[in-house]
Parts: sequence; C-alpha cells; structure tokens
Amino acid sequence: MSEAVSEVTPKPKSKRKKPKIKFSQTEGWKAIVRGVWEDNPTFRMMLGICSTLAVTNQLVNAVAMGLAVLFVLTATSVTVSLIRSLIPRRVRMAVYTLIIATFVVTVDQYLKAFYPAISEAMGPYVGLIITNCIIMGRAETYASSNPPGRAFMDALGAGLGYAISLIVLAVIRELLGFGTLFNINILGEGWEPWVVMVMAPGAFLVLGLYIWILRTIQDKKTA
Repeated sequence: MSEAVSEVTPKPKSKRKKPKIKFSQTEGWKAIVRGVWEDNPTFRMMLGICSTLAVTNQLVNAVAMGLAVLFVLTATSVTVSLIRSLIPRRVRMAVYTLIIATFVVTVDQYLKAFYPAISEAMGPYVGLIITNCIIMGRAETYASSNPPGRAFMDALGAGLGYAISLIVLAVIRELLGFGTLFNINILGEGWEPWVVMVMAPGAFLVLGLYIWILRTIQDKKTA
C-alpha cells in the first residue's frame, strides 16, 4: 500500500528563481531617460520655447516654472489616462484643455497664496502653461492610449527634461546677467553684469549654444 501511494504522489516542483530585472532596464526608467535626454522637449523638440525664454533670467523663476509644468504635466497625463475610455474622440481636445486649465489654476493660486513674489515675477506665464505644447502633446500622443502608470512615467520624463532645460539656461543667464544665483552674489561686487543676458537676445544666444552642444554630443554617440 505504501508503495502504491509513493507511486502516485507527485514530486515537488523545483522552485525557479525569477530573473531579477534591473531598474535601469525597465520601461519607466527608459521613459525618463528619453524625456530628459533623447527627446528633451526644449533642446530636441523645441517645445515650450516662449516660457523658456521668458522666465530663465533668474534661477528661482526657472525652478518655479519647471516644477509647475512638471506637476501639471504629470497630473494631466494620469487624469487623461484614467478617463480615456470615457472621453468622446470628437471633443477630446476640449476635455484635455479643461483638465490642463484646472491644474494650472491650482498652481497659480498656490503661488499667489504662498509665494506672491515669485508669482508676480513670473507674471502671466503661469497661466500660459495651459497653451504649453508639451502638456497637450503628451496627453494626445501617449496618455490617451496607455495605462496610468506608463502615462505617469512618460510625463515625468518630459517634465523633468523641461525643468532641467530651464535650470541650465537660468544658471548661465543669471550668473552672467546679475552675477548671482538664487539672488546670492556669486561673482562679487566687481563683476560687470552682461545686460544682454537678462534680455531676449541673451536668452536666444544661450539656448542656441545649448542646442548646438547637446545635438553635437548626441550625434557623435549615434554615429
């Protein structure tokens, strides 16, 4: 009897170790790298140029705008992804605009309440986030056809790429234009400010130099 039982008793299955997936190989990490470097909204796709040139004369304004766009972009993408099956295709652009405007008003009121000086310095450019092509573009091309997790990582990559581009532009412009960073004197009292750097021509000059340098580096890597 014991022999019969032993014959029908199934052998325990050997436990296979699941292959470890490195974070650098995940889709989310690739989306962030793509947004920050390969498809940077400002330096590669030339999107959001209006606000980029307007608020990068001082680093504090650039950081505030970068964080504002990052919040609106990720919140919009996740929201669009969650309700994508409920949005009629014929009115999707109007719905996207309404969603974006809701989050932009939230950011605008937050800055006015807690950071009035920054809000005043940035002027109407906070409200113009509604027309930022980066946000509408990610909502239309990616969030509307992907689940919330992927939409969030895609938006996070694009938002970080935009924020970083603002910061690197503002560092050069404020340093040369005022001799300061975050309104802290860096270059000393003897520094003669480059007035052109706080004006539109200086913004175009610095942006053009960054685009030339980064595209040269990227083209060499892909060659």
